[in-house]
Amino acid sequence: MYRAKDFIETAEGLIFAVVVQGQENGKVLCFLRYLCLEGVWRKVDTELANRYLEQYCPQYLHYSALLDANLHAVPVTAIVRHYQPRQVLQRLLADEPGDPVLADLHKLCGLLRDNGLALSQFGVTGSLLVGMQKHSSDIDLVCYERGEFHRARNIVQALIAEDRCQALNDDDWLEAYKRRACDFAFDEYVWHELRKYNKAMINGRKFDLSLAVADPYTQDRSYRKLGFISIDAEVCDDQFSFDYPARFVIKHPQVDSVVCFTATYNGQAQTGERIRVAGQLEVDRDGVQRIVVGSNREAIGEFIKVIR
Repeated sequence: MYRAKDFIETAEGLIFAVVVQGQENGKVLCFLRYLCLEGVWRKVDTELANRYLEQYCPQYLHYSALLDANLHAVPVTAIVRHYQPRQVLQRLLADEPGDPVLADLHKLCGLLRDNGLALSQFGVTGSLLVGMQKHSSDIDLVCYERGEFHRARNIVQALIAEDRCQALNDDDWLEAYKRRACDFAFDEYVWHELRKYNKAMINGRKFDLSLAVADPYTQDRSYRKLGFISIDAEVCDDQFSFDYPARFVIKHPQVDSVVCFTATYNGQAQTGERIRVAGQLEVDRDGVQRIVVGSNREAIGEFIKVIR
């Protein structure tokens, strides 16, 4: 089984991040994150990833009928290595830490374990998953059980209060804001993020918690794009707001829900709050409409914002 947040490698020296659980016509939907150039691994952004594949490996460019979107896809038969976050985390924790990033990973997981968290439900993704961490790398933990994920958020909140972890400072938030290409002002971004407790600092290193559980409602339904739209609506159910993709059920005369494929806006709003949403309006075969935020990786011009 290929799940979101897994990584897969091909014989050409390409490593892709899986973006959707399962397969589409024997292919794993994903996005190129690392490529090996002249023996050196390099992390790539969307523009370079697309340009490289167009020139050298166009077979991995893919139009998904399920998502009505262009992304990347690798046939299962072309995968030479499958990086699985849960297995890699257990292996890293069983070994002596060999660098400062791994030492901080051990410390963080020890704090979570001491507070009753089941680490068997967690994995590590990002650079640590593929062994390409640098001295400055973040720690990206992924959880596979919704209840355990929210317990982890509560533990992080308590650890910050006890000063065993630290909240991000202004410089940390500014760096995160610049990386996220957020579509509203910095102070608005920080206000939304401070409520989530899915990121903090340990020993001066940022760590993130994400949830790799997919709301069944978002799976195996095909959609057709109707164009860009912006609306205001009230959130009436936020229980899937940290899922991947996240889903907010809203009260609106035409639109049923907001689905978010970018981590920037996961957990962005809570039940009872009014939000402003900009994204791609889509409709399924039953005529049910939704707005997708994050129809491309950078989600330029697309956002979810609480109206305060």
